[in-house]
Amino acid sequence: MTMRIKRYTCFLCLLLLTAAAQAQHGLNSIYSAYGIGDLEERDYSRNFGLGSTGIGRRNSGYLNELNPASYSALPTQSFMLDVSMKAQYLNYSGNNISQTASDLNFKRLALGFKAARFWGISAGITPFSTVNFKVLNNQFITGTGNPITAATTGTGGLNRAYISNGFQLNKHFSIGVSTGFLFGPLNTAQTTGSDSLITQHNTYTFKPNFTAGAQYVTKVTDKWQLGLGATYRFQTRMKLQQQLNIVNQDALSYYSEQLAPGYFTLPAEYGAGISLTNGALTWVADYRHQQWNNLSEKGLNYYYQDGQRFSTGVEYAINKQYYNRPIEALILQAGFSYNQSPLVIKNTSIHDIAGTLGASLPSKNGQLRYYIGIEAGQRGTTSNGLIKENYFNAVFNFSLRDLWFLKRLNQ
Repeated sequence: MTMRIKRYTCFLCLLLLTAAAQAQHGLNSIYSAYGIGDLEERDYSRNFGLGSTGIGRRNSGYLNELNPASYSALPTQSFMLDVSMKAQYLNYSGNNISQTASDLNFKRLALGFKAARFWGISAGITPFSTVNFKVLNNQFITGTGNPITAATTGTGGLNRAYISNGFQLNKHFSIGVSTGFLFGPLNTAQTTGSDSLITQHNTYTFKPNFTAGAQYVTKVTDKWQLGLGATYRFQTRMKLQQQLNIVNQDALSYYSEQLAPGYFTLPAEYGAGISLTNGALTWVADYRHQQWNNLSEKGLNYYYQDGQRFSTGVEYAINKQYYNRPIEALILQAGFSYNQSPLVIKNTSIHDIAGTLGASLPSKNGQLRYYIGIEAGQRGTTSNGLIKENYFNAVFNFSLRDLWFLKRLNQ
């Protein structure tokens, strides 16, 4: 049975990765055209159905990257693997604009295990930002007054690969650190009128980034446990390697130049969270704050200000016994989030509000868990010529938990 689950999971991972590679990237969000792209604020683990909330939650049943201190709660002699994908549907509205788009993308690959009784480790990769837009505008030929259409497209985005460690100092207090590596391309391409030449501005960066976390848990009654959490992501100054290319539609190069590097500063972010659980019913709430105000990151018609995010959620889990060991059976979730984006365009703040639902079921022996989370929300405004996005997201997560360390010791 275990070998069949392993084979099935490996096949599932390959299938998901293949589907992600072949996904149609048609979302075309104008909000990804600024800075290093559209910054990812969601968590694509079991936290998704709770409004991506979990800084203060300590649970041994899944990998919680929202707070690296949580990994000290991973079960001993266990190996855990998570794979997540997101399907998205968008409706755009604005001045004389009404469009729809859909997309399917890989969102998370993570694994974790207990290295020692007090020490848990997780490693994975997930998107950090996304660049995906196309803008059409009129330009005028000098001396003629005749307009021609210029098209600018943006592709790419940053990924975050990480290794996280959580350490339990005593039965109440844990700390952790996540070492992340931000990397990826940020590319734009421009064509003018019927010209067959394409002007490409390609950017690439690679930079480490660190996040520290802490959690405190204690019993408040015989049945209820309180959890408190805090995180701090350190400020990171990224060096952007830039190259200018002029190519034709067959990608034949006519001109190439290595430009002077640019720089972008990712601000510090602090977060705080609380959880209250009796094992079956759990309530969580988070607050996150990004400190952009002291930075000088800005451009034409846009700048960054301090951003903040509020989220909360409720989960109900039905617990069952499996070989005298309690496992979670059906899990139901509901959540809410409000995000005040740090991005300000034409002196207009961008707000994002959403509601979420989630459900999860284990396989017959509890080793494989299936999860689906859905989210409906709205981002942006039609004021000042901007675009409002009404969206619907569906997240599919598959999680394997296996006692492979114990089996190896018995062989």
